[in-house]
Amino acid sequence: MTIQLPDFKGGLRAYEPRPEPLAVTSGTPFTSRTVFSAAHVVADPFADTSPDSAAAVDWDATLAFRRHLWSHGLGVAEAMDTAQRGMGLDWAGAAELIRRSAAEAKAVGGRIACGVGTDQLTGPASLTDVQAAYEEQLALVEASGAQAILMASRALAAAAKGPEDYLEVYGHLLRQATEPVVLHWLGPMFDPALAGYWGSSDLDAATDTFLEVIAAHPDKVDGIKVSLLEAQREIDIRRRLPQGVRCYTGDDFNYPELIAGDDQGFSHALLGIFDPLGPLAAEAVRVLDTGNTAGFRELLDPTVELSRHLFQAPTRFYKTGVVFLAWLAGHQSHFTMVGGLQSARSLPHFARAYELADGLGLFPDPKLAEERMKNLLALYGVTQ
Repeated sequence: MTIQLPDFKGGLRAYEPRPEPLAVTSGTPFTSRTVFSAAHVVADPFADTSPDSAAAVDWDATLAFRRHLWSHGLGVAEAMDTAQRGMGLDWAGAAELIRRSAAEAKAVGGRIACGVGTDQLTGPASLTDVQAAYEEQLALVEASGAQAILMASRALAAAAKGPEDYLEVYGHLLRQATEPVVLHWLGPMFDPALAGYWGSSDLDAATDTFLEVIAAHPDKVDGIKVSLLEAQREIDIRRRLPQGVRCYTGDDFNYPELIAGDDQGFSHALLGIFDPLGPLAAEAVRVLDTGNTAGFRELLDPTVELSRHLFQAPTRFYKTGVVFLAWLAGHQSHFTMVGGLQSARSLPHFARAYELADGLGLFPDPKLAEERMKNLLALYGVTQ
């Protein structure tokens, strides 16, 4: 049986779906790497909302997806960019998500880290305002029992006059944190409002400031998450970290080589692409745990084409592809997103994502995925 998929030239092409999914093993703990999946939220499709109203979340489906990730041994990075933080999910929604997910993690024994930002600030803000907003969110995350991830702040990017302002704000937060945190450097390809972060549009100068913050408080930094989509820059930063500070790759273009590492070290992982790749990624890391780097790369390298497709420019809309694949895989009953973001990608983009994901064996029920893909095609006027 074949399915007619639209191409990027206005035509249709025949594709034969894979009959069986990829076989994966159960979720035993990892021994060589710490791995987080930045998880998406599931919208409530029956809520009467508009794109600019507060997010309506299907909490049951959202938490069920986190249990799916934990069952494969992955940690969950909660209330991050993948969860549409700042793109449909406001601070009130993120706070509820953190409380619910942290409680679920305790109940099932799952590892969780949660994003700490300043998105309750909706207008011009001073450095004092930024610091207070960070403090409010840090207190909530710590009270939930989750690890804190200090995310890049749009408000700080707008208020800071130079590197010294970043050093002051982050230094204060790190001194205040009760447990070591993860520092997150999200590049402007993910959020244009973060251009010039760390006080400079020169990435070398910005890197120096970033590392200065860490060097001043190495006991308060568990690790860093770098999302700049430049493999060599991440490697260079990784080699300059103080002893004991981890590098969590956030590079959704080059993650296999960065996680595999070299003779001078390796990256752990905190990735949005590990939302749709969860079981396959976990299988690959377990192979790496045995010392079989070649086997790890053999499993994970073929996934890069899908990841690069989902994260193509405008990169910030990768969330649409992530939720689309979750729907095809049966993790949710609909393809509706917070803020109506399901409209952010084209039908040919969806068709290619389906083809690549199916080819990797990501769908537990390939027939269900095919039926749902045909339903979507029919809505766009494509008959089979």
